[in-house]
Amino acid sequence: MSESSHVLYARETALGVGEFRRVLVDSGLGEIRPVDDTARLQAMLSGANLVLTARLDIEGKPLIGIIRAMTDFSWVCYISDLAVSQAAQGLGVGKGLIDEARRQLGPSVAISLVSVPDAAGFYERIGMKRMPDAFWFSRER
Repeated sequence: MSESSHVLYARETALGVGEFRRVLVDSGLGEIRPVDDTARLQAMLSGANLVLTARLDIEGKPLIGIIRAMTDFSWVCYISDLAVSQAAQGLGVGKGLIDEARRQLGPSVAISLVSVPDAAGFYERIGMKRMPDAFWFSRER
């Protein structure tokens, strides 16, 4: 993939679990997501009410990035996954997905997420503010 490749950003309500799994693995998030549990991946997709994708505008429209989120479309949106295939990292795809989320949600909806440590700098570079008062109960499985 090159910087000149055109990327299509869209809301997809019926993204397949296979494509979702592939981009999680390709992005590196597969190491901390249940990529070997298809039923759980499907539940993750089904439970999201906002799924945004980044696809190359070439034959087959390959998926290169995804945002999976939950929102009330009025006050707040929680991004539970932002994954970009390694071949597309550094080319603006992650920022493009965030920009698309902001465009679709509008200016009255806040966006929050929990970053993996290696991606924290990316979120700061695109202008997101660190929140010191966040809290977490870890999963038991």
